Amino acid sequence: MPSLRIFREILDYERHLNPEQLQVVMYPGGPMLVLAGAGTGKTRTLTYRVARLVERGVPKQNILLLTFTNRAAREMLHRVEVLLGEDLRGLWGGTFHHIGHLILRRHAGLLGYREGFSIIDREDQKELLETCISEVSAEERLHPRGAVLAEIVSIKNSLSADVEELIELRYPQFADTLSEIKQAIVLYEVKKRRQNLMDFDDLLINTIRLLSEHDELREFYATRFEHILVDEYQDTNLLQVKMTDMLASVHRNLMVVGDDAQSIYSFRGADVRNILNFPERYPDATIFKLTTNYRSTPDILALSNGSIIHNRMQFHKELTTVKPPGRRPVVISVRDLLQQAETVANLIERFLAEGVSAAEIAVLYRSHYQSMEVQIELQRRGIPFEVRSGLRFFEQAHIKDILSYLRILNNPYDELSWKRLLKMIPGVGQVTANRLWEVISEQSDPFQSLRCSGHMVQKRAREPFGVFVSLVDEILKLPYQQKPEEVLQYVLERGYRDYLFNTYPNAESRYEDILQLIRYTQHYMPESIPPHSKLELLLSDLSLERVDTEGEDRSTGVTLSSVHQAKGLEWERVILIGLNDGRFPSKKALFTEGEEEERRLFYVACTRAKDELFLIYTKTDNGYQQLKPSRFITELPTNLYEKIEVSDEY
Repeated sequence: MPSLRIFREILDYERHLNPEQLQVVMYPGGPMLVLAGAGTGKTRTLTYRVARLVERGVPKQNILLLTFTNRAAREMLHRVEVLLGEDLRGLWGGTFHHIGHLILRRHAGLLGYREGFSIIDREDQKELLETCISEVSAEERLHPRGAVLAEIVSIKNSLSADVEELIELRYPQFADTLSEIKQAIVLYEVKKRRQNLMDFDDLLINTIRLLSEHDELREFYATRFEHILVDEYQDTNLLQVKMTDMLASVHRNLMVVGDDAQSIYSFRGADVRNILNFPERYPDATIFKLTTNYRSTPDILALSNGSIIHNRMQFHKELTTVKPPGRRPVVISVRDLLQQAETVANLIERFLAEGVSAAEIAVLYRSHYQSMEVQIELQRRGIPFEVRSGLRFFEQAHIKDILSYLRILNNPYDELSWKRLLKMIPGVGQVTANRLWEVISEQSDPFQSLRCSGHMVQKRAREPFGVFVSLVDEILKLPYQQKPEEVLQYVLERGYRDYLFNTYPNAESRYEDILQLIRYTQHYMPESIPPHSKLELLLSDLSLERVDTEGEDRSTGVTLSSVHQAKGLEWERVILIGLNDGRFPSKKALFTEGEEEERRLFYVACTRAKDELFLIYTKTDNGYQQLKPSRFITELPTNLYEKIEVSDEY
C-alpha cells in the first residue's frame, strides 16, 4: 500500500504554471496531444507532468520519457529530482534508440542475434558500406561513397521507402548504379548479421520487429509503461511512431508534445503528418494548446503569426505574449550580397554600442553558403563570431579542395595543395601521393613532371590519374591570373561536382557553397590590382581570413547559424539574411512541394528573436541577376513591419 507521503502535494502547481500548462500537468491520462508553440514553456510543462505522475504514486519504473537527445532526458529528469527532492532511478528516459537498445539487450536472442551484439556508429557504418559497394561494383563505374550510401540506407529505413523510388526522387545521379546499390545494401545486411552487429536504425527496426513477432513481450512492455511522454513529436519518423504506439497499446496514456509549426527536419526522415494525424490514430485524444509565449515581443509574434497562417496543413493557434510592445520587425532591402554583409556588420556594431552582449546577437540564414560574405566582413571589422551551422566557410573540406587548384597554379611547389588534390584521385592514397609529390617537387616544371608520373600509380588508378592530368592541363590554358573564377567554374563542372555528389550526403549545399565562392571571386576587387596578380591577392586575402581566426574565443561572439541549427535557441537581436525567392524558400523546395516546410522554417527563424528582428533581402546577386524578395515577406501585411531601403542611413 503506498505511503501517505506519495499522495501529499509537495509542489504548488498553480503558482509555477500558467493555466494552459496547469491543465496539461493535472490531466488524469489517456491520449494527449500537447501543441506547444515556440517559447511557451514546453520543457517546463513536461517536467512538471513527470513530477505530478510521481507525486500521484505512479511507480517510476512505469513511466517512459522519450526525447531526441539523451542529454534532454537527463536535464528534464534532474529538474524533476530537484522539484521533488528524490531520486528518479528506475524511470526510463532517453532517445528512441536508447530505449530500443535497453529492450534489445535483454531479448535480441529471439531475433537470432548472439549474446553481446555490437552497435556500429556512423563511421563504422560508412566503412562497412564502402566495403560492400566495392565488392559488388565494377571498378570503372562511379558509385556513392560510404557517407552517401549510409544516408540512403537511413532514409530508406525511416520512410520505409523502396530503394528504386528513393534513388529516382532524391539521388538521380546514381540511377546508372541502382543495381549495385541494391546489391550493396543486401550485402550490408548479411555482413551485419554474420558479424553480430546493429547500426542505429536497427535499434528501432529490431525493437519493432521484436514487439511485432512476440506478443508476450509487447504485452509485457506495454503493460509496464503506464505513462509514456514524447518530446518534439513533430520530428518523429515512421519507425519512432510505430515503436511508441506499440509501447502505449495497453494503457494508452500517451502524451505527445510538439509544434507542427516547427516541423523542419523532413530531410532526416521526420514526417509532420505524424503529429497532424495523431487525432486520427487516437480519436479519443484530448488536444491542448500552449500559446502563451515568454520569449518574444507582441510585434515579433504578430509577424510570425502572420506568416504561418498561410500554411494549409496545420493546427491553427495564435501565440500571445506576456512581454510589453517593442519595435516592429524591420525589413531591409539591399543592393547585393556585399552590401548585405556591410549592413549586417553595421547593425551589429550598433547593437554592441547600445550595450547588447555579442552573445545575444544572431545572424541566421537558410543555407550555410549564404554566410560567406558576412563572415568575411565581420572578420575584417574585428567582430568576434561563432559559426554554429558548421565549420567557418574557408575551413570546409570542399572549399579547401577547390581552392587547392588555384593554389598550385599560383605556387606550383605548394606541397599541401598538391597532396590534397592527388589523394582525391580514386586509387591514390597517402603513400602514392607522397611518392608523386617527391617527383613533382624535384623538377623545374612541376606540371611537366606530373604528366610523366602516370607509371607510378597502380593500374586501377591510371585512368582517373590521366583525367586529373588532363584537367590540370586545361586550367593552365585559362586566364587564371586575371580570372581565377573561370578555373573554379571549370573544375567544378569538369569533375568536382560529381566528386561532391558521390562523397557527401549534403552535396547540394556544398555545391551552393562553391557557387557562392565563384560569385565572390568574380566580383573580388582589391584596392590595387597590378597586372596578373588578382589570383595572388585573392589567395592571400582568403588565407588571412583563416589565419586571423586562430585562437579566437568564439564562445562570446555573435552567433552565425543556419535556422535548422538555431531551433530551440533564442537571442535578443536576430538578423535573418538571404530572404529571396529561390534562396529562402529554396528553389528545390518550391519544385518539390516543400513550400509549407520552408514557411515553418521561416517561422522558426522569426521566433528565435526576443526583442528585435531584422529581415534582409538583396535586389541582385552580386551581379546582373535580378532577385525577388522572398514570398514570406511579400505575403505579410505591411503593417506588421517597418521597411527600410539600404540607401537610408542605417
